[in-house]
Amino acid sequence: MNITFTKMHGLGNDFIVIEALNNNFYATTEQIRQLADRHFGIGFDQMLLVEPPSSEEMDFSYRIFNADGNEVEQCGNGARCFARFVYDRGLTEKREIRVGTLSGIIVPRLLDDGRVCVDMGEPEFEPEKIPFKTEGRQRLYPLSLDEEEVSIAAVSMGNPHAVQIVDDIVEARVREMGAQIEHHPRFPQRVNAGFMQVMDRHTIRLRVWERGSGETLACGTGACAAVAAGIDQGLLDSPVKVFLRGGSLDIEWAGVDAPVLMTGPAEYVYEGMFEMEEL
Repeated sequence: MNITFTKMHGLGNDFIVIEALNNNFYATTEQIRQLADRHFGIGFDQMLLVEPPSSEEMDFSYRIFNADGNEVEQCGNGARCFARFVYDRGLTEKREIRVGTLSGIIVPRLLDDGRVCVDMGEPEFEPEKIPFKTEGRQRLYPLSLDEEEVSIAAVSMGNPHAVQIVDDIVEARVREMGAQIEHHPRFPQRVNAGFMQVMDRHTIRLRVWERGSGETLACGTGACAAVAAGIDQGLLDSPVKVFLRGGSLDIEWAGVDAPVLMTGPAEYVYEGMFEMEEL
């Protein structure tokens, strides 16, 4: 079976996008891992599926699979690529769409300058909804790693994030600590680990170790989570410019009961086709 795909990226966080509106595309965990391999496959951080809406209040459904083959709830950079893909391919004439994900509906909007603004919904700080094992809501939590204890903020942007403040983003021990935090037993569904350096009240630098993918060049939900955590702690004021390894995002959050708005680019790389055995 031949499958066509489009390679896209948001600030270097790269994806293959597969249009599955009229067919029941399915791939096993192992098949996704093989495709994601950067030496023996196509290579990507996530695979994105464009599927029919599951209810009348949606324009599309959106499924996301990390490079390890596991399905996840949300992907901010992917959401921008998703919106540009369905509009440019003529799958919709709307510049603002409602897209169903495992964590709820998101609303991407194409801007005149070519960027995409996504209403990512409200950040969730209640531990049981992240989920995170603790004795009640705090702004910061101690987290014991193999040889040290770090202080993290726990927040969900439809997917779980642990955000810690570092003095120097270049020297941050992302690879060493990221994997430990991702698999920490207090996060029963694993977690994305963010390392944030506050430059001023409207600017941060950020690196993210993504659950199931390792460190990526950019993480949209990670940027949203870091800004929400920084504002919640009184360290930042909206809007915030987030500098990631692959570029920058503009994040806005008005506070409690308001959605986080993420604005950034979505870029095409190439079109391709792969052959996959039918199951």
